[in-house]
Amino acid sequence: MYFAEPHSPWQRPTNENGNGLIRRYVGKSTDLRTHSAHDLRRIEHRINTIPRHSLNWDTAADRYHAAVAITG
Repeated sequence: MYFAEPHSPWQRPTNENGNGLIRRYVGKSTDLRTHSAHDLRRIEHRINTIPRHSLNWDTAADRYHAAVAITG
């Protein structure tokens, strides 16, 4: 397990990338209660279906479904 130092975003690039993806749709310090559940699900689906270099160009949804198929 690795613990990044506080105020060192370069030590946690995957987390920072995820934050950036969320910021495309929802601004910083936005109250999520202003969005409907449908809107949030749509944003979630879009983020989870973006191919990512860190996943060897798979999507998070692809990896999730593959993991569930193994355990199912």
